[in-house]
Amino acid sequence: MKRTPAPTRALSVLPSSADFRSMTRAPRRDLLCGLTVAVVALPLALGFGVTSGLGAAAGLVTAIVAGALAALFGGSARQVSGPTGAMTVVLVPIVHRYGADGVLTVGLMAGVILLALAFARAGAAMAYVPAPVIAGFTLGIACVIALQQVPAALGVRTPPGEQVAVVAARAAEEFGGAPHWPALLLAAGAAAVVLAGARWKPAVPFSLVAVAAATAAAEALHLPVTRIGTLPASLPAPSLAFLDLSRLPSLLAPAAAVAALAALESLLSASVADGMRPGERHNPSKELFGQGIANLAAPLFGGVPATGAIARTAVNVRTGAASRLAALAHAGILAGIAAVAAPLVGRIPLAALAGVLLATAVRMVERDAVRAMAKATRGDALVLVLTAGATLALDLVQAVLIGLGVSVLLALRAAVRGTRLTPAAADELPGEAGTVTYRFDGPLLFAAAHRFRRSLADLHDGVSAVDLRLSGLTAVDATGALALKEAVAELRGQGVEVRISGVDLGHRRVLESCGVLAAVGGGAKRGVVPSAAGVSAP
Repeated sequence: MKRTPAPTRALSVLPSSADFRSMTRAPRRDLLCGLTVAVVALPLALGFGVTSGLGAAAGLVTAIVAGALAALFGGSARQVSGPTGAMTVVLVPIVHRYGADGVLTVGLMAGVILLALAFARAGAAMAYVPAPVIAGFTLGIACVIALQQVPAALGVRTPPGEQVAVVAARAAEEFGGAPHWPALLLAAGAAAVVLAGARWKPAVPFSLVAVAAATAAAEALHLPVTRIGTLPASLPAPSLAFLDLSRLPSLLAPAAAVAALAALESLLSASVADGMRPGERHNPSKELFGQGIANLAAPLFGGVPATGAIARTAVNVRTGAASRLAALAHAGILAGIAAVAAPLVGRIPLAALAGVLLATAVRMVERDAVRAMAKATRGDALVLVLTAGATLALDLVQAVLIGLGVSVLLALRAAVRGTRLTPAAADELPGEAGTVTYRFDGPLLFAAAHRFRRSLADLHDGVSAVDLRLSGLTAVDATGALALKEAVAELRGQGVEVRISGVDLGHRRVLESCGVLAAVGGGAKRGVVPSAAGVSAP
């Protein structure tokens, strides 16, 4: 297959003139959609910034810078990017271990890795992630996000530790010793407003309503609750002061984890957007390129690593966005809000944001999809539960790898069960005395090799010849070919002649390299393998 030249691959991930022309298709509608998404995104960006450990300002900067650049350079016309709950799950232990400068450096390195993945066209691999892995991944993230909000919702300082369940338990214990009811009431009220409002009027951004109401109540009643604090009215000047080149080797593994998560979540979010608007498909390589550019730039302004945001993307699509102008407008409107209302935004209670994020975690879980997969097969249920549990106990990348590994093992098990060595139909039998004819159907891979060898060698007494027809062979590897060779040698050692026929040209090379054809008599015509006594019918 002809390889695409490197310059052509590089140009293919850049925005085209058609991408920019599409932004003039329905500018008024896109601007209204951008306003709606910005209203939804504001409390989420602030909350995820706080949860990550770098503060609300970092979350807002990320939504503005990464949101704008991913919209311009990404591969999905309706994708909205920014800080997400999944990313905060990865960032919290990085903050504890390496500090804020370490997170910024990791974001920069992740941007470089994402660009490399874009040029390598690695985005196509997303199609091979099984649905139970994605469902378990999402369920685990939702649980982690909810647990992360416990300290702020209870009005206590976040206890030390990296395991969210342990931190949440310590926060609950501290609250039990000295209850702080105003924070808990604000968090519970905000969560209730968001959940009830979403069921009543899904198109209304009740997250902002909840935050505004909680802030007004805290101001009017002079409640003693912790607030966001001072926010910058404009973006800080870009800087690389955080970068320490001597730390790069130790940060490579966290950067790879952040890049892997950014790629996975962004491509998943883009796929969700495609499903909501049939007939349109994102470009995976362009999407990774856009996320790479966004993650290169966000740390320069003090932002955290970003990904495509499923919830905000869904709002963008549902409100009728026609082009990437809507996501670009969302970033611009957030910048305008920061410039005009920074002091007011700084008065928002952290407990209110915790309540909004608790409700967001609940709404992330698609209960019907989880229930369906749990009931589909035991294997699907096992993969879902293991992935969700690993997300809670380990980290997101390890959870996905575990889910993929178990899925592969289950697929191999199914392949083994799908291999069949059966007597040929009556009209296929040659009619020779003492000769038995078998058909092999399915893949002959390492997982099925032992079973196949045992079945072929276990023949009845009185058999003088075996015709083995491989026209139903779908795949073969070296282990399977060697098992076939050993079975042939064992039968010939018992004085049984073996004839093989129906060998596909695609499998012939493996059989020849492992000596199977030589074991039954040497060369062969197309589709047949002769024995020492003659040539079998194809």
